[in-house]
Amino acid sequence: MGTMKVLYFHQHFVTPRGAGGIRSYAMAQRLISRGHQVTMVCGSMGGGDTGLSGPFTGGARRGWVDGIKVIELDLAYSNHDGFLKRSWTFLKFAMRSVLIALREPCDLVFATTTPLTAGIPGIAARWLRGKPFVFEVRDLWPELPRAMGVIRNPLVLRALGALEWMSYRSAHALIGLSPGIVDGITHRGVSRQRVTLVPNGCDLNLFGDEAVPWRPDGVSHSDLLAVFAGTHGMANGLDAVLDAAAELKRRERSDIKLLLIGNGKLKPALQQRAAALGLDNVIFHDPVSKSRLAGLMASTDIGLQVLANVPAFYFGTSPNKFFDYIAAGLPVLNNYPGWLADMINEHRCGFAVAPEDPSAFADALEAAASDRTALKAMGLRGRELAKREFDRQALADRWVAVLESVWRTRLAR
Repeated sequence: MGTMKVLYFHQHFVTPRGAGGIRSYAMAQRLISRGHQVTMVCGSMGGGDTGLSGPFTGGARRGWVDGIKVIELDLAYSNHDGFLKRSWTFLKFAMRSVLIALREPCDLVFATTTPLTAGIPGIAARWLRGKPFVFEVRDLWPELPRAMGVIRNPLVLRALGALEWMSYRSAHALIGLSPGIVDGITHRGVSRQRVTLVPNGCDLNLFGDEAVPWRPDGVSHSDLLAVFAGTHGMANGLDAVLDAAAELKRRERSDIKLLLIGNGKLKPALQQRAAALGLDNVIFHDPVSKSRLAGLMASTDIGLQVLANVPAFYFGTSPNKFFDYIAAGLPVLNNYPGWLADMINEHRCGFAVAPEDPSAFADALEAAASDRTALKAMGLRGRELAKREFDRQALADRWVAVLESVWRTRLAR
């Protein structure tokens, strides 16, 4: 069939050596294994690791990482940055990416959000170079920022709506990460035939038996350890964890520990609140690499899938951490309705509690602590679900098939 040169835009690209989702790394590896070539264009993510370490020259550094040609732009991004600073970084990345999209040799351009501005180089490559373009949507913009109240300016919302429409219209095919995202794309008038559901996947090999188990200081082996691994931002609603911790403290359940591992803009405020409430059952930890996270998961009892109570999240997100938890054979405690809660209930692989209900959250943790045998069985059912429906390799094959189909169709013309 020949070799396809894919120009891949992902601002927050991370290898397994860094902290963060490795979907793009896994997808690029799958393309390479099928005989294709990948040029990855990214920025510098706080806590991430692109695999490059040399100096930046002319605002970028280039090199080969595990068979991927990486172009890392000197644009640092952190979850600690304010909204305006992040927006400016997004725009700068998009503008510089357009120049690369217009010059770099390629057969197909692929771009993945967030943010929505990620689609701009794909739009340019489609209309100015006639290149096939595939667009992957990880969150529904501007629906999520509007629902959260992060963006209120009607002109900005209108501009983002226009960009969303143009990105969808310009793409030859689209990939959505959750059923709600696929529905959201089709609601904008895109034919369902052009949209493929490829949710986040489970790295079954990474979370296998080889991981070296570890627990942080202050957690004994007999404690029930519940872990949230991810960003500490507005969307994550981690005050819910502190509310549950306060409830557990009132119930004198010192044998249940809650570990929050990661970084984000709200982490200092969460730490201050935990200290003010005397929550010695909550432990904060810096982000760790995927391999180190696998070791933590191997000694964790339950994974926390927590989000702010925003209806747009219910079906419009596909969180990495959920798939990491079930890959590691962990039962999941989820605190908002939607497709993941439905899946947990259907497959009996954890607890789905109502949002903003610290008592129900604490009840679930107490139930987990009181019956470790049932808890283990939940985890095993989750691992079976991971193997059956969310194996990263199988999902990567579905993903690659979308790109190859678009490329073949263009070649045939």
